[in-house]
Amino acid sequence: MKAPHSNTRLRRTALAVATGLALSVSLAACASTGGGGAETGTAADIEAALQEETTLTVWAWAPAVEDIATAFEKKYPSVTVDVVNAGTGNDQYIKLQNAIKAGSGAPDVAQIEYYALPQFALSEALVDLSDFGLDSLEDQYTASTWGSVNLDGGVYALPQDSGPMAMFYNQAVFDQYGLTVPTTWDEYIATAEKLHAANPNAYITNDTGDAGFATSMIWQAGGQPFTTTDSTNVEINLQDEGSKKFADTWNQLIEKDLIAPTTSWSDEWYRGLGDGTIATLNIGAWMPGNLETGVPEASGDWRVAPLPVYEAGDVASAENGGGGDAVLAQSKNKLAAAGFVEFMNSGEGTQISIDAGGFPSTVADLESEEFLGAESEYFGGQKINEVLVQSAKDVVEGWSYLPFQVYSNSIFSDTVGQSYADKTDLNTGLTDWQKAIVAYGNEQGFTVTE
Repeated sequence: MKAPHSNTRLRRTALAVATGLALSVSLAACASTGGGGAETGTAADIEAALQEETTLTVWAWAPAVEDIATAFEKKYPSVTVDVVNAGTGNDQYIKLQNAIKAGSGAPDVAQIEYYALPQFALSEALVDLSDFGLDSLEDQYTASTWGSVNLDGGVYALPQDSGPMAMFYNQAVFDQYGLTVPTTWDEYIATAEKLHAANPNAYITNDTGDAGFATSMIWQAGGQPFTTTDSTNVEINLQDEGSKKFADTWNQLIEKDLIAPTTSWSDEWYRGLGDGTIATLNIGAWMPGNLETGVPEASGDWRVAPLPVYEAGDVASAENGGGGDAVLAQSKNKLAAAGFVEFMNSGEGTQISIDAGGFPSTVADLESEEFLGAESEYFGGQKINEVLVQSAKDVVEGWSYLPFQVYSNSIFSDTVGQSYADKTDLNTGLTDWQKAIVAYGNEQGFTVTE
């Protein structure tokens, strides 16, 4: 087994980093040109395939995949699993897209974040796992994660982890400045003002313009700016009610210099989380492991609370990050690959992911007394999973991503990012982003309307 390259700081956000190479998604270029092996199969067919001498190549960056592959090889000694870290997120997607366009070189299995999945699924580059009976596993997963892999009538991955959002906050900072944990966004803004007035070097949070964060916040606000029908017809409205609700709220923080101009995942960001100058993070449930390894000096200071809402008494959350594992259409070992995907994201494989710090998407694990009752030393003994699991239940329904979301996210900094930089209206940035997305989608052969 070939282990993935190690990551000292695990990053599992829905962020797509802009690179010099745009990830093209033209309908013609994306069409699957590879494939082999059985195109359909039953559970018995999968089991038989796993008894044959087979080598599977898996592209993934999550550290748990190495241990999952080891356990799989122990159970199925005829199968060799080569785990390759082809890059995290966008870096892998570019390589994957190149392999798809070339008609060769794609892995059997690839880890793909939920926001990027439509880009590959709707272009027929991935296997519909319902052809192998894996659609029968639907009841094992939360509605939001299953909805993220169930696209256009097909199941194009099995959910691996999830990222229901919560507010992570530094209790020591809140105690020092006499702050009350906000439950609404209005209270959050008031808390930001009080904190920054008391210490001009301290901020309620950081944000320099992140597409994954913005879309998650629009999701929580009830926005549905992206609609895709018949795979090729796309409607975009980044001025719908939810989009404007988020922008109008966040504008108040940006225009008053109440947000730290610090880029997430930078050394400065980790220092801010450690020394208390960044007091909260509104982020996915996979964040605890990052804090434990990246900010050990703040152990005992941090806590977790529900994401603030727009109206007192409401309950609403969204997913931020997380992803699943797909079988590539190019694979010549589809039956065995489907078997590995099932093992990876059901039963034994899921527990290995949890043990490595992943936040599960499986209902049984989320409801288990052991998981819910686990006390976190880093979070001052708090049973943080109680908050995070409730967030998973409160995810607003109806969200969908674009079939070219990876590219769209990569140009976020050129449009909405300028509003952050200039401290101007985010609605203008969202409108500019929409225009750029619409133009790109139409150039790629989609029919995009506003």
